[in-house]
Amino acid sequence: MVDNAQVAFSDELKQHSRTTHDSVDELVMSKQPFASVENYGKFLQAQHEFHETLRDSYQDEQLNEDIQDLEALSRADMVLADMRELSVEPAQIDIARPTPTGAARIGWLYCAEGSNVGAAILYKEAGKIDLSDEKGALHLAAHPDGRMRHWRAFKEKLDGLNLTDEQKQQAKQGADEAFGYFKTLIQKVYA
Repeated sequence: MVDNAQVAFSDELKQHSRTTHDSVDELVMSKQPFASVENYGKFLQAQHEFHETLRDSYQDEQLNEDIQDLEALSRADMVLADMRELSVEPAQIDIARPTPTGAARIGWLYCAEGSNVGAAILYKEAGKIDLSDEKGALHLAAHPDGRMRHWRAFKEKLDGLNLTDEQKQQAKQGADEAFGYFKTLIQKVYA
C-alpha cells in the first residue's frame, strides 16, 4: 500500500484521472480529427470552448502568485489564431460553459497543461494534413522549453502548492470535471 504522504500531488492527480484521461484520448481519436481539415476544424471548436473556460483561471491574480508565470501558459489566444487561420467559427452548442472555482481550478489547469504533452502526437498527425504552428496548429506546438521540461516544471509548481486534503479533493474533482467537459464538447461538435 502506498503512503499518500510520500506521493507527489501531481502523481495523485495522474493516478486519480488515468482512466478518464484514456477515455478522452480514445474518444478524440475515434472522431478522426486529422482525417481532413474540416474534421480538424471541429476539434478546434472543442478546443476553443475548453480553453475559453480556463481563460479566467489563467489570468487569476492569486493563481498567478501561487503558480508563477501561469498567465503566459494559456493557449486560448493560440486556438483563436488557429481558428482564424482556417476560417473556423466558434461552435454553436447548447451547453453552458462551466466556471471552475477554488481549488477545482487546479485540476482543470492540470488537465489543460497535461494535454500539451499528448499534443505531440496530435501535432504530428496535423502535419499529415499540412497543418503546422504557422498554419492552424499553433496551439498544438511544443512549449518553447520543450514539452517534457515544461510539464515537469508545471508539476513541480503544483507539488509545491501545499494544498490541504480538502483542496486536493477539490482539485481531483476539477480534473474529473475538465475531462468530462471536454468529452461532452467533442461529442457535441462531432454530432
